[in-house]
Amino acid sequence: MYRSENCGALRLADVNKEVTLAGWVQKSRDKGFMIWVDLRDRYGITQLIFDESRTNTDVMQLAKSLGREFVIQVKGTVIERESKNTNIPTGEIEVLVNELTILNEAQLPPFTIEDETDGGEDIRMKYRYLDIRRNPVKNSLLFRHKVAQEVRNYLSNLDFCEVETPYLIKSTPEGARDFVVPSRMNPGQFYALPQSPQTFKQLLMVGGMDKYFQIVKCFRDEDLRADRQPEFTQIDCEMAFIEQEDILNVFEGLTCHLLKKFHNLDIEKFPRMTFEEAMTTYGNDKPDIRFGMKFGELNAVAQHKDFAVFNSAELVVGIAVPGGATYTRKEIDALIEWVKRPQVGASGMVYVKCEANNQYKSSVDKFYDQNDLANWAAATNAQEGDLILVLSGPANKTRAQLSALRMELGNRLGLRKPNEFAPLWVVDFPLLEWDEDSARFHAMHHPFTSPKPEDMHLLDTDPGKVRANAYDLVLNGNEIGGGSIRIHDKEMQALMFKHLGFTQEQAQEQFGFLMNAFQFGAPPHGGLAFGLDRLTAILGGQETIRDFIAFPKNNSGRDVMIDAPATIDDAQLNELSIMLNVKA
Repeated sequence: MYRSENCGALRLADVNKEVTLAGWVQKSRDKGFMIWVDLRDRYGITQLIFDESRTNTDVMQLAKSLGREFVIQVKGTVIERESKNTNIPTGEIEVLVNELTILNEAQLPPFTIEDETDGGEDIRMKYRYLDIRRNPVKNSLLFRHKVAQEVRNYLSNLDFCEVETPYLIKSTPEGARDFVVPSRMNPGQFYALPQSPQTFKQLLMVGGMDKYFQIVKCFRDEDLRADRQPEFTQIDCEMAFIEQEDILNVFEGLTCHLLKKFHNLDIEKFPRMTFEEAMTTYGNDKPDIRFGMKFGELNAVAQHKDFAVFNSAELVVGIAVPGGATYTRKEIDALIEWVKRPQVGASGMVYVKCEANNQYKSSVDKFYDQNDLANWAAATNAQEGDLILVLSGPANKTRAQLSALRMELGNRLGLRKPNEFAPLWVVDFPLLEWDEDSARFHAMHHPFTSPKPEDMHLLDTDPGKVRANAYDLVLNGNEIGGGSIRIHDKEMQALMFKHLGFTQEQAQEQFGFLMNAFQFGAPPHGGLAFGLDRLTAILGGQETIRDFIAFPKNNSGRDVMIDAPATIDDAQLNELSIMLNVKA
């Protein structure tokens, strides 16, 4: 037996108990006649004491050789500490060691294995197995486990059945780029790794499974960012014989359960907002409603003077920054430079300080009088002491720019508090969106999303105005889940493929298996998928998902720990009938 207790278990009540512990040496303090060692495992830290008056000489000498991260086993007696440490649960006791075994020596780690480490992100990614020993990463992985466990229990109690779907599937042209896998047994042909189990879960509904879920790995070959990885995990769900309201109620219930479980937060009902309202009011379809700074459209009160920048703009829009009137000119200039960065792309910004006694000071005073600026304040709901920031230009682009500015100011002003949670349903998305590059409509969600019945007549005349029976669940400015009511009729699905530019032959080749299944009695069905990585990070008070994934990729999609992706040898390529044509 390597251990009778773990390193986080012992308390004052265990004094005089004989114990066996095993773990890693966190640190060692040698006073010559006495040595203290902090022994760490997944569960905590226990202080060991080696005392030359109570510990035999051989054990004492061995203790002097211990280095950081040595793996050791000790046997000894629990005693009360003279100098107690109230910062850890085991801080009232220590173990007087009488036997010490070095199970494995360790090289000095490339960074300090402590909560506040001296290791940069690159080196910690390379030695991820060492990084996992640190409490922030370890606790994030344990928290992820608890969230997944709660999800499984909650859905299972509602009669959902977890079903595994294939990882080797057929590539489809819609959505993000696929990761492809060559087939040795079918030369020149390829599998794709699933971007989601979408069609399979629909087929499960045709199969009568009724309520399905799966915590499943998915893959998308797309550019990375803090909240995106090439392989990610979904809580994938589908239900039959339901309408949109049923879906929203079930998964609102799940989210409420998680917020109650992990933050003791009671939320009676999630607010709902249409896609159009979200874009108009916040400039994006996943608004953070923990704080205000709602958009105020200014066309009517800003395009009547000789200011050509505003007069030629499709949209003039502003926000009121609370307390921003105290900003210095240098601080405002820095904000202007921030929105002019390539990542945001604004050409400039106008500002108005709302000063005492209803007085206004702006960067465009020679074009607008006090009455004009008062109208701007009314439109943006600015109060005395606020700062109005105004952008203009093409409507969609300008809203996106102002949205980025609003989120940045929310961070700077401390308005995006990680211990506050504001869930929101965004509904009534457009069914289709126009793509300039391909000069055709694409499905905003996916081609299996049902249009709103009342908008069906617009499909032939004005497809851009057709609303989808789709919904996203937003939490703290992040989309944590999304789904839709699906098309379950073969003719309707064929019509959708037609509007997406598929020929009958292409639709049959790509999705014939699904439309054929619909001929055998497909029930009305719909579903939703949560992003487990992102959901767990937000519930854990963060927005970066990397620490909640055991072995993540870097921003180039590489696993620097195992050095993947990597080349394969010619024999493997020949076996797979692959010829590479890579230019140096």
